[in-house]
Amino acid sequence: MALGRNAKVELIRQVPLFSQLSRREVEEVTKIADEIDVKAGKVLTREGERGNEFFVLLGGAARVERGGKKVNTLGRGDFFGEIALVSRSPRTATVTTTEPSDLLVITGTSFRALLEHSPRIQLRVLEALADRLAPTTF
Repeated sequence: MALGRNAKVELIRQVPLFSQLSRREVEEVTKIADEIDVKAGKVLTREGERGNEFFVLLGGAARVERGGKKVNTLGRGDFFGEIALVSRSPRTATVTTTEPSDLLVITGTSFRALLEHSPRIQLRVLEALADRLAPTTF
């Protein structure tokens, strides 16, 4: 499933990490997003392991597990792994596809290169992170 540029932009804009970005800046992010197709049963993230990718589910479905127990089911438009783009902390869950799935993937390496190239995007991502963390600090 090949997405057009506008569809990619709209999917990326739904991600809180990118909510402060302008359309032009989101377009920069979409340039580093690759589309992949995976089979059912593919482990995309493993709880406790260090992550380096962020995913948006374009089609298909995935199961989220913590401590070996199912905690959620993901479908079209759902995303996960965005913290791996800015932090080297371990994954908080295992995510496994339950049917053939199409995904957008951004690697941490590509994302960090984009941030180095664009201080404005870097600042806006930091603002979005601060907004997400602020309610949890009280």
